[in-house]
Amino acid sequence: MARHPIRVILLCKWAKMNLSDHSHQHFHSVRRPVIALGVDYADGEIIAPHHHKHDQLLYGLTGVVMATTPQGAWMMPPQRGMWIPAGIVHEVRTLGDVKMRSLYLDPTITQGMPTHCQVVGISAFMRNLLEEAATLPPEYDQDGRGGALMNLIRFELELLPPIPLSLPLPAHKGLAQQCHSFLREPDANMTIDHWCDELAMSRRTFTRLFRRETGLSFVAWRQQACILAALPRLAQGDAITTIALDLGYDNPAAFSAMFKRILGSTPSLYRS
Repeated sequence: MARHPIRVILLCKWAKMNLSDHSHQHFHSVRRPVIALGVDYADGEIIAPHHHKHDQLLYGLTGVVMATTPQGAWMMPPQRGMWIPAGIVHEVRTLGDVKMRSLYLDPTITQGMPTHCQVVGISAFMRNLLEEAATLPPEYDQDGRGGALMNLIRFELELLPPIPLSLPLPAHKGLAQQCHSFLREPDANMTIDHWCDELAMSRRTFTRLFRRETGLSFVAWRQQACILAALPRLAQGDAITTIALDLGYDNPAAFSAMFKRILGSTPSLYRS
């Protein structure tokens, strides 16, 4: 990016100014199948619920990004990406200072990509492509270097590995209240019986309802919620032992084993 400092700064300012209009009207006049933007966000910024006519790939160099929809929440740690299909209403929150790179793609060229939100891995090669793409003007030469770069990105999109960093949320009012309460104060020792008592349900009714509403067992959902609670703290450098104990685990080894079983890597790889 240092090769074109003025152009990058102007493009980032243009993007930040226009991103306040979440209908993205400014894209309608840009006749390109892929547009890349670079925008920096401060800690705690909230982008109100909105949707795009374009498919979107987010990539954060720093910080953590959480996207929520009526169906659930997705959390993007640093150096990972998030796929958001066109038309999905979502709210975005930043946890820590976020250096964002975004791709906006015409849905006609993204056949085979997920039709739901998905956190994905970003290879070193893809990171370099996204960094370079963010230096291009929106109306780049499709027959020149810019077009070739964007075409390469389109091929690489299909190779992005999914990462299970989502948390489905139920539509059932009482169950949703319990889930949101848990997210405010996650506890790895919370039991089904406690929630059954809170909701005045039998254990059998509760387990059937919970799986029907979320697609997960209670234990699997609880573990996933604890991971999402841990990620922002890992990203800001908190000690793994402190995080594990705060979440109710008896020791950091138990927390790390659960974390690795679900994400395939240890918590230390997610620490800044």
